[in-house]
Amino acid sequence: MTDKYLKTQEKKMQHRTRIKICGLTAPKEVSYLVKNRVDYGGMVLFFPKSKRNVSLEQAEKILREFPKDLISVAVTVSPTFEQIRMITELGFDRIQIHGSYPEELPEDCPPLIKAFNMSDLGSLPEYQADPLTRGFVFDAALPGSGVPYDLSVLPPLPKEKPVLLAGGMDPERVGAAICALRPYGVDVSSGVEYPDRPGKDPDRIRAFAEAVRRADREHLRNP
Repeated sequence: MTDKYLKTQEKKMQHRTRIKICGLTAPKEVSYLVKNRVDYGGMVLFFPKSKRNVSLEQAEKILREFPKDLISVAVTVSPTFEQIRMITELGFDRIQIHGSYPEELPEDCPPLIKAFNMSDLGSLPEYQADPLTRGFVFDAALPGSGVPYDLSVLPPLPKEKPVLLAGGMDPERVGAAICALRPYGVDVSSGVEYPDRPGKDPDRIRAFAEAVRRADREHLRNP
């Protein structure tokens, strides 16, 4: 391999936007992620208000379908110590937290991803310094609603820890968001679901992944 080829591949990896598909509710949906080389798969736990909420038993069945290179994320809202312990025992790779979390965590707790919406971005500096928090999700005012928001109101994206952009993402809008902000990754749920029934739409997931990679190629041509 030539030095030029290796440098090109390294540059591609640096500019590769990671993809997270959230709100999985059935084991078969994992195959949609694998086919499209998605990086993270998320499940909502302990939040009955969400139509995508799954039980621990359902989550265990879905997790069995995860290959080793697909990162599993438990998505929670202000979880208790006991809830975090149960998530940890299931074997999730990450825990995404909206709201707060206990000062003490289980000893073998996986890395945390702290989610923010438009109303609580003021507390971002506190979590930037928190060693337990390994990354962030920037979401809309109502997480999981699929309602887009004005990306220009976001503060500069932190460079020290990975940031996933969420909120109103779909195959039609994600490319512009990537080109404007160059996040580490993008996070989608409702934007890749069927319009007339529950569940993830494999065609929308493919279109989303293609739009992300198209934006990455465009950035490589016009950095």
